[in-house]
Amino acid sequence: MSVHLNLNWSGEPNARVTGAVYLLYFLTAVLAQTFVSWKLVFYGNAVNVIAFAFYMLLTLLFYFMFKPVNRMLSLLAALISLAGSIIGLLDLFDLAPPKLSPLLFFGPYCLLIGFLILRSTFLPGALGCLMMLAGLGWLAFLSPPIANHLSLYIEILGVVAEASLMFWLLVKGVNVPRWKEQARSASIGT
Repeated sequence: MSVHLNLNWSGEPNARVTGAVYLLYFLTAVLAQTFVSWKLVFYGNAVNVIAFAFYMLLTLLFYFMFKPVNRMLSLLAALISLAGSIIGLLDLFDLAPPKLSPLLFFGPYCLLIGFLILRSTFLPGALGCLMMLAGLGWLAFLSPPIANHLSLYIEILGVVAEASLMFWLLVKGVNVPRWKEQARSASIGT
């Protein structure tokens, strides 16, 4: 008996696989933070490496999901997210350039994903609005005075936005006929 994971790079997006990868990212990121809070930094860093691997896979899945909406913006979002993931990984081992926060990348990434959701015909616009608000929130962390006063609210907004998208993908998926229609229109336009 073999298990086959079809990431479906060229056909319709497999939204539930994307949602499952998103969930795995969330679970590993929370576990990593738990280890770090328990002063088990080595284990926290090891689990964070796995979390970043899931996030990089998620980035690629989102690229293919949103490519029919706008190929260039989807590619830009993917490159920004991958750069943020690399900075985050380097930061785990104190190898990142000084004062270069991964949030400098993840804020714009969430903004772009939110915009792509708004422009899509296959996901609810409310998810796009939430993701854009989360992106603005993550960018607010780059300003210490704002972050000091609003950090709890920003974190809650970010988790709610990303968890909403994750659960939507897991439970509802995307509207496949609309995704196919948008993909057909994109291929005709190129």
